[in-house]
Amino acid sequence: MPDRLHRTWMGRLIGFYTDGFRNLSSWGRSVWIIILIKLFILFAIIRLFFMPDILKKNYETDQDRSNHVLENLASPKLD
Repeated sequence: MPDRLHRTWMGRLIGFYTDGFRNLSSWGRSVWIIILIKLFILFAIIRLFFMPDILKKNYETDQDRSNHVLENLASPKLD
């Protein structure tokens, strides 16, 4: 099975990254942990608290939301 997996380009790509992460030094692992924590904070926590769903809050149905978006895309206000 491993030989068959490594013959495909996707298998070679997965093998490349798993071997690379397996052979990281402790410094490299620490850096990747910090990067993953920062990405989690950026995409999960900040989005949750600072990017509310305005369309869902202001409009009750999907039809109302789609009409609002269509009107703003079709004829934007030029103030």
